[in-house]
Amino acid sequence: MRKSEAKELIKQARDAWDAEEWARAAELYERVLAHFPDLKASAVWWYDAALAHKFLRNWAKAYELGREAAARSPRGEGDPAYWNLGIAATIQRDWATARDAWSGFGIELPDGEGQIDARLGYACVRLDTGGEREVVWIERLCPTRGRVVSVPVTGGRRYGEIVVHDGEPKGERVVEGSTYPVFDELLLFEASELPTLEVTVAAGEKADLEALLELFTDHGFGAEPSSGVRMLCACCSEGTHEQERAVDAGAQQVSLAAPEEEARRLLERWAGETAIGRSWSGLAAVG
Repeated sequence: MRKSEAKELIKQARDAWDAEEWARAAELYERVLAHFPDLKASAVWWYDAALAHKFLRNWAKAYELGREAAARSPRGEGDPAYWNLGIAATIQRDWATARDAWSGFGIELPDGEGQIDARLGYACVRLDTGGEREVVWIERLCPTRGRVVSVPVTGGRRYGEIVVHDGEPKGERVVEGSTYPVFDELLLFEASELPTLEVTVAAGEKADLEALLELFTDHGFGAEPSSGVRMLCACCSEGTHEQERAVDAGAQQVSLAAPEEEARRLLERWAGETAIGRSWSGLAAVG
């Protein structure tokens, strides 16, 4: 291939990129890179080709081309080639490459080998299930994976599942002065076996409802009161939104994540801890 031909193909690739024709753009970049893998501009072409496959959710190709892009990018300077490789390697479960990619980006992780299960604080993820979108809280396990610690109201999604999310925040949640990023989900990485249940509870005081939530959390389960759920339009969801941790007293539905018999046992224990002010009814599985 002559350089003049390569120049024309790169122009076509950029036009396809601008039109969001990701498959076409990637194919054109790859045709040029097969002949010119190591020109000064090639690192950008490798990156764009890998990114196009990321947009297509073709993780095997995003991983393959992402390795080439990272190999031509400076380490320790926050180069996005490493971040995208970290995502693709995680999805491919190539933990050695993922660890090296995060290090190349400039992130320090605890020493170790294999799957990364660090405790990196909390964030939010916007689940996307067949067009239904819901923001849930996660405990971050690595720069791109998190365990869901909310009880999703979206059918088919569960407390405790592990998701892979993108690296660019799309919104923020502010709670008690602390700001948490909201990331878009890329895929469900590991399903959860905990079923989702619904129950109607009556709590005389806010402290009564808080005690119920704490009881389930202490046993490794989830509980989400309807008074803690807020409906937002897409525009607001992708902006900065202030939230309160407060819950309301009174009768309301609570979503639970627990085996039904365990949930029944904990509800009975909770209701029996005071003489008045706590009751429950209508425990049923959801979905």
